Amino acid sequence: MDPREKLRPAPSLGPRGPLVMPNRSPAPPASPAPRATMARQWLRLYLCLQVPGFCTSLLLSQTPGHILAQTNNRTEITCHMKKDQSGVYWYRWNQERQLFQFLVFSNPLGKNTYGTNISGEKFGVYGGSSRNSYNLHIHRLQGSDNGTYYCTISQSSELIFGNGTRLSVVDVLPLPSKSTRAPPSKKPTRCITKSKPVDKKGCCSPFVWIPLAACALTLLLCLAAAIYRFHRLRRRLWLRVHRQ
Repeated sequence: MDPREKLRPAPSLGPRGPLVMPNRSPAPPASPAPRATMARQWLRLYLCLQVPGFCTSLLLSQTPGHILAQTNNRTEITCHMKKDQSGVYWYRWNQERQLFQFLVFSNPLGKNTYGTNISGEKFGVYGGSSRNSYNLHIHRLQGSDNGTYYCTISQSSELIFGNGTRLSVVDVLPLPSKSTRAPPSKKPTRCITKSKPVDKKGCCSPFVWIPLAACALTLLLCLAAAIYRFHRLRRRLWLRVHRQ
């Protein structure tokens, strides 16, 4: 017997015999599907921010499209959804700073989860007039609040954006422009009198054609009498000539 066999450890025994250690194969590489999904989401987000109207969706809409508000006032943005959702996200895009910032997430129970350095005293989300609507309230407006606000929902692991609401905060609201009327023309106006329309029924009136018909009939009778007398006179002359 080989002495090395004495030093070889005996196999461990289990309740049904020796335990066989399974072969551990290396873990398969991560699927590239999550990376592709993230790439599509980032591409969609970029197009939403750069191309107006790209994020128009039939599932949700925002009102109004543009807000012009004064400093230290408050405003609100409404997000309407066609179906029940697990909650709504609110983001802000600042074109000047090229900053896309998460503001708050609100679930149907009314619990809000705020982003980094976002205060609940500044932003608040409340239920709207309908069941599937949310209102974003922004208090104590400042110039730093300028930007485009998006309400977003998550569906099938993808973010669906609303059409966006552009907020512009100014110190003084512009006065409404007065409509200027054109001065009246100084050219003399000519009075044009309208002539009365000719009554087309007058020519066919019975008071006109009845006397005309009577005159024509009288002329015919006179003419017939004259012809008859002329014929008799001619006959008499003819008989007188033949008798001689």
